[in-house]
Parts: sequence; structure tokens; C-alpha cells
Amino acid sequence: MIAIFGLIFGIVLGLIFDPVVPYALQAYLPIAVVAAIDALFGAGRAYLEGKFNDRVFIVSFTWNVIVASLLVFLGVQLGVGAAMTTAVVVVLGIRIFSNAAAVRRSILGA
Repeated sequence: MIAIFGLIFGIVLGLIFDPVVPYALQAYLPIAVVAAIDALFGAGRAYLEGKFNDRVFIVSFTWNVIVASLLVFLGVQLGVGAAMTTAVVVVLGIRIFSNAAAVRRSILGA
């Protein structure tokens, strides 16, 4: 319940203050969001399987965002930023859909 209030509070603050992402960080924000979504779906899957651990979730969430952002940063430094971004999105997308399918199977039994 606290998480839902926190989410609503964050959305309201975002709408009120309308934060601006600096240009230098704009390439990393979508990757960080996709990595965070991957961690959230992984947490949902773990919760439904009875294996959820809050410490593992926090570490996974943080580590996914850091590693994905570092991979994109490395790609930008090597001159293949778009290719590296695509690769990270594809890998994380596969993981998201895999976790979403496991959640669906757990909830619907199909």
C-alpha cells in the first residue's frame, strides 16, 4: 500500500514540477527506465513464486539500472551508441516478456 501511495505521490510531484532531464543524460534515461521495469517484473514474478526478498529487489533494481547505463555509456564512447542501446533494450525486453509470461502463468494458470 505504501508503494502505491509513493507512486501516486511521485507522479503528482513530476506533474507539478515538470523536471527537465539534461541533454547529456537523455540517452540514458530510456535505458534506465527499461532496466527498472525489468527489475519490477522480476520482483513480481518472485513474489508470485514465493521467493521475493526486498534486499534482492533493491540490489537488482539498482544494479540493472547501473549496468544498462554503463553499457550505453561504453557504446557512446566507442561510437556505437545506437547499436549498444538497441542491444540493451532487446535483452531487457526479452527478460521483461519472459517475466511477464511467468506472471501470467502464475495468475491465470495458463
